[in-house]
Amino acid sequence: MQIYNLTQINASQSPLDKAYLEFLRVPTMSLGVYRLPAGGEDPQQPHTEDEAYHVISGRGMIRVGEEDQPIAAGAVVYVPTNVPHRFHAITEDLVILVMFAPAEYTNR
Repeated sequence: MQIYNLTQINASQSPLDKAYLEFLRVPTMSLGVYRLPAGGEDPQQPHTEDEAYHVISGRGMIRVGEEDQPIAAGAVVYVPTNVPHRFHAITEDLVILVMFAPAEYTNR
């Protein structure tokens, strides 16, 4: 068993670090914390794996395909493989738990 404390992971992630910090990787999935500042840009491209996002804190919008939706703490978003998506109109710093299945870039 492995137990992770997201509060500690978030606290250890410096604003100077990359926006995404992976903390678990096994063949069938990977987990990480993605941080985007208010007013920031989300540069990500479609991934070759399914993704799920759980918004831990913050507020903004997410575009998945051609659909835009507001997101805030507690939101969970599923994004299928190869579908364009990005966070935008970020009004409060976003902290997001990200899960890839299988692990990120496995199908690249």
